[in-house]
Amino acid sequence: MKKRLILNIETSTNVCSVSLSAGEEVLAARESRTDRSHASLLTVFVDEVMRESATGYCDLAAVAVSRGPGSYTGLRIGVSAAKGICYGAGVPLLAVDTLRLMAMMVINGRLPAFHGDHGDHGGTGTAGGNNPGGSPGNETGRKAGSEKVAAGGGNNPGGSPGNDTGNDTGNKTMLLCPMIDARRMEVYTALYDASGRQVAPTGAHIIGSEWFDTLPSVSRVLFFGNGADKCRHLVNGENLVYIEGIYPSARLMAGLSDEALREGRVEDTAYFEPYYLKDFIATTPRSRMA
Repeated sequence: MKKRLILNIETSTNVCSVSLSAGEEVLAARESRTDRSHASLLTVFVDEVMRESATGYCDLAAVAVSRGPGSYTGLRIGVSAAKGICYGAGVPLLAVDTLRLMAMMVINGRLPAFHGDHGDHGGTGTAGGNNPGGSPGNETGRKAGSEKVAAGGGNNPGGSPGNDTGNDTGNKTMLLCPMIDARRMEVYTALYDASGRQVAPTGAHIIGSEWFDTLPSVSRVLFFGNGADKCRHLVNGENLVYIEGIYPSARLMAGLSDEALREGRVEDTAYFEPYYLKDFIATTPRSRMA
């Protein structure tokens, strides 16, 4: 049976990424970490992955977008582009929860990978590691495991990082805590168990020792995402592990977007709104504050 093609769009953080997938296979991808590049690069990336894969918009089965929480502006840009493509191609809109995407990346031992310069358009490259076909595979599993060992986690600090990763994600008393920066000392976060089931609701929290005291008593909590950096200097402990290099990426949306399509979880294109979680707050540019 012919696999159904999904265009994946992720713009919830400072990273702008697009991928085209068939099932869980990534056929083409583009990504940039250049801050505030979404408006200028998103449609360029969409055009490039479609051309690279020789795919027409009429060939798409759906368009998937990361629903948030995350950057207000980034989410609006991503959702607006996704809706426009859906209307033009006459295909359904799918939404992937951003925090769940990050949690599943850790559970599956996958990290986004780049070739070349991470920041500019020319260095966006293709899906990485030693497997250009899209799945980071063992290389990214080793990265995730080594971060846990370096942070003091794992039952075998002197052993194989890959094995440590496997032991962690199989531990029923482990929780995963993806965090997205919400500015100042706030983060968007939720809690997931080792199977990817959400066990605490998504919320915007001010990070401090009081918030850490509300966490369930488990053998290990894994913190990751661009919001986790705020926590490192506040709280540390043997059961608290910080993992670097995890950020939401369209390269790794394929599994969740394909699941949504197979289960018929489509959104109302006209009325769908991103999960902003907080109201937009306009700020005054520094150049006007003098």
